[in-house]
Amino acid sequence: MKRIITALTLLTLTLVGQAQERTVQNRPYTDLRDFHFGVLVGTHLQDLELTNVGPQMIDLDDGNGLVEKVISADQDRWDAGFTVGVLGELRLNTTLQLRVAPAMYFGTRHITFHNLTDLNANGEPTEQIQEMKTAYISCAFDLIAAAPRFNNHRPYAMLGINPMLNLSGKDNEYIKLKKSDVFLEVGLGCDFYLPYFKLRPELKFMYSLSNSLDKNHAKNLRDKNMLMYTNSVSEARSKIIALTFYFE
Repeated sequence: MKRIITALTLLTLTLVGQAQERTVQNRPYTDLRDFHFGVLVGTHLQDLELTNVGPQMIDLDDGNGLVEKVISADQDRWDAGFTVGVLGELRLNTTLQLRVAPAMYFGTRHITFHNLTDLNANGEPTEQIQEMKTAYISCAFDLIAAAPRFNNHRPYAMLGINPMLNLSGKDNEYIKLKKSDVFLEVGLGCDFYLPYFKLRPELKFMYSLSNSLDKNHAKNLRDKNMLMYTNSVSEARSKIIALTFYFE
């Protein structure tokens, strides 16, 4: 992902640096359309910002009554996913466009629970792992503010709201996310006008506006030994870094 972002940045800077003189414009009237469609593909990284509750009292039903447990949960690595979708874009004026982009986000989150109370033979905290598969259906509403076109490129900034429907989640996992979420997204991109279509690479950052954690999940657990891990987290905020390529 870092290599892709670096290569995209270098390509943009190179094109801007070389564009000192006017050249023949590809598709000169493409931005004059009131409305147009396109498709999108891309890759992204998902993160989950977890808030731990600290010490908690747990009844393990072993006859010992309540015992104190300290569990720390964290998503300890970034795993890449992929995005596919379509878009429709409305031209508001020469600078502003309104884009609606239904899409699907597929990815994985690797979550590690560190049991700081129960240690192993080496005196280290024991661990439990959850591979959280994610599949979102989204529909982003983005306002795009673009600079004037020069030759065959046009940089822009965007700001939008992206409601998402979570299709993943199982009742036998340690933690589970809500079925719906809303993300604020902000990003930068650049239109490249090619002879047969317009290519738009875009890098955006997405942050959940609400607590994504399903607080009712603990009621559905059959294995009560999982409760100490489920109840160790009080809040979860989803974050996504997305690199998307729009073809229009």
